Amino acid sequence: MSRIGRLPIAVPAGVTVDIAENNNVTITGPKGTLNRVLPSEMTIKFENDEIVVTRPNDLKKMKALHGLTRALLNNMVIGVTEGYTKVLEINGVGYRASKKGNVIDFSLGYSHPVSMTDPEGIESTVEGNKITISGIDKEKVGQYAAEIRELRGPEPYKGKGIKYETEIIRRKAGKAGKK
Repeated sequence: MSRIGRLPIAVPAGVTVDIAENNNVTITGPKGTLNRVLPSEMTIKFENDEIVVTRPNDLKKMKALHGLTRALLNNMVIGVTEGYTKVLEINGVGYRASKKGNVIDFSLGYSHPVSMTDPEGIESTVEGNKITISGIDKEKVGQYAAEIRELRGPEPYKGKGIKYETEIIRRKAGKAGKK
C-alpha cells in the first residue's frame, strides 16, 4: 500500500501557498500561478515551509483521496518552480511539422494538412522532427502531448508516426514469404 499521502511537501523559497475555504489552493512561484479546488474531506495545512495533508478516517475512499490530494499539490509546487516538458518525435518519410505563431501545422500522410493551436499556458517548439511542449500545469502539458500523438500514433511494423521521445515501439515481423 502506498504511503505517499503522509509525506510532507517541501515548499522552496519564492513560492507562496494560499489555502482558502473548501480547499481552494493557490500556489504562486517564479514560473506562474496555479489554482485548484481539492477534495473538501482532506485537511491541508501550510506551516514551516511544508504542506501537510491529513485524512479524517481510514476508509478506502479517504486513503485514495489522501494520496491523490498530496500528489496534486506536489505537482503544482513542481510546476510553478521547474515546469513540465514533454518531447515528441515524428518518424516517417514525408511526415513533418512546422510552427507559425501559436499554431503547429502537420503533414502526416493524410490528404490534408492538420493544424493544432497551443492551449493557453502551453508553449511548443518545433526543431526538425522533435516537438517540445512545456508549461506549468502537468495535466495540460500531458493532455496536449497526447492529442498531438493521437493525430498519427506509431505503427508497429515500420515505427512511423508520432511517439514520445522515451517511448519504445514494440516492432512486429512483416509478412512471411513463400517457402
